[in-house]
Amino acid sequence: MDILRFATAGSVDDGKSTLIGRLLYDSKSIFTDQLDAVERTSAQRGDSYTDLALLTDGLRAEREQGITIDVAYRYFSTPLRKFIIADTPGHIQYTRNMVTGASTADLAIILIDARKGLLEQSRRHATIVSLLRVPHVVLAINKMDLVDWSQDVYEEISSEFREFAARLDFADVTAIPLSALTGDNVVTRSDKMPWYEGSALLHHLEHVYIASDRNLVDVRFPVQYVIRPQNGRGDYRGFAGQLVSGVIRPGDEVIALPSGLPSRVRAVSTADGELAEAYPPMSITVQLEDEVDISRGDMISRRHNQPDVTQDIDAMICWMDAAPLRVGTKYALKHTTRTVRALVKDIQYELDINTLQRDLSPDGIGLNGIGRVSLRTTLPLLADPYRRNRQTGSFILIDEASNRTVGAGFITENEKR
Repeated sequence: MDILRFATAGSVDDGKSTLIGRLLYDSKSIFTDQLDAVERTSAQRGDSYTDLALLTDGLRAEREQGITIDVAYRYFSTPLRKFIIADTPGHIQYTRNMVTGASTADLAIILIDARKGLLEQSRRHATIVSLLRVPHVVLAINKMDLVDWSQDVYEEISSEFREFAARLDFADVTAIPLSALTGDNVVTRSDKMPWYEGSALLHHLEHVYIASDRNLVDVRFPVQYVIRPQNGRGDYRGFAGQLVSGVIRPGDEVIALPSGLPSRVRAVSTADGELAEAYPPMSITVQLEDEVDISRGDMISRRHNQPDVTQDIDAMICWMDAAPLRVGTKYALKHTTRTVRALVKDIQYELDINTLQRDLSPDGIGLNGIGRVSLRTTLPLLADPYRRNRQTGSFILIDEASNRTVGAGFITENEKR
């Protein structure tokens, strides 16, 4: 049984937490005591209904304000598939949390309030989902019960979003009208919208095809840890880490980067024993036939299919810090298992979320801003364009003084060595 990771996105009060609560409730994926606690809390707050958003909004500040602040992860399964849900905040102040939740998603649900239509934050999240290259997108037009299940409203919002999305890079967009509060079109088809001929949300989540989304061509194995015998005896030397893309088998010819030394795979194993092959995202240990100097931060790949080895990076940046990104600033850059220092050489442009126009002479990139920058690193990165490989094409920037994550980057181009 495969696993689908999906994240919610959209503006404040579009109903993201309620939708997830409804999915959990109608699919019978919550315990009786959880439901009892939510019913008690709803009654104490004076609600005339059971607020299913409380299933995900667990922080006291979230419940007091009625907004989502942190990313909440929930798990459930059906006979067809397992699911990992990331309930992300809609408030502009917590855009960085939304980036975190959506960064590993196979699918993003972008919620739109049928009464309000496409808002600035909806556009911002759609742009970020496009930058993150989330393979599948569901446009969930919520609160249809408050617009009398109007087909005209649904088609107007759907058309407006598709027009906006045409300038982004979406491969698969599916529009579904629903009501998270009443459960219409969430788990089962609704008879209140006979004009809608598509499937309910859960049916779509169960059947969306994700097997082809994995990169099984480019072998990329960032080394996280070198395993040696604890007693210092024997000649065992294994390289442990997570295979982020490609398929690796014993006997494969590989190369260690950045040294460029070739070797051959002797064995691939996990805690359960040796494997005939490994594929992403398995955590494995690789043994090589030759004594090659490899340490944390290095990478094992195919001899004739290597990542770029470069110190000059062009990337799109989602900025997450109150202090703006400016030219000449230095940060720590974490890419796969390698951490280096990086200098901001140039800000090529900042992106206007509403119009997708480019400001070619920005003073900097402010909180929640998106722009394209050029970086120079102190040591080479072993990277691919994000379009080709989401794992080796992404990185984070860290403020060395405070140790805060201040930016998320997506590599657009590399200058080869």
